[in-house]
Amino acid sequence: METQDRIEANLEVMAGKPVIRGTRISIDLIVRMLAQGLSEQAILDEYPRLQLADIRAALDYAAKVLSQEVVLPLFASTH
Repeated sequence: METQDRIEANLEVMAGKPVIRGTRISIDLIVRMLAQGLSEQAILDEYPRLQLADIRAALDYAAKVLSQEVVLPLFASTH
């Protein structure tokens, strides 16, 4: 199953925030849990409806969104 098959953004679910399809588990929640050091298995234990492929799809989605972000360089101050 591809990333786009696992993730949906529907205005009637979590105000359009991207979630794992068929759940109210947002992509940012999954990414934050991983960033806080939770293991994939701990997340799966906490949210039994999730599958490992859902977690991987969340990371793939986040990476794709970030890769499209426009970043303007900050110039170092010469103070």
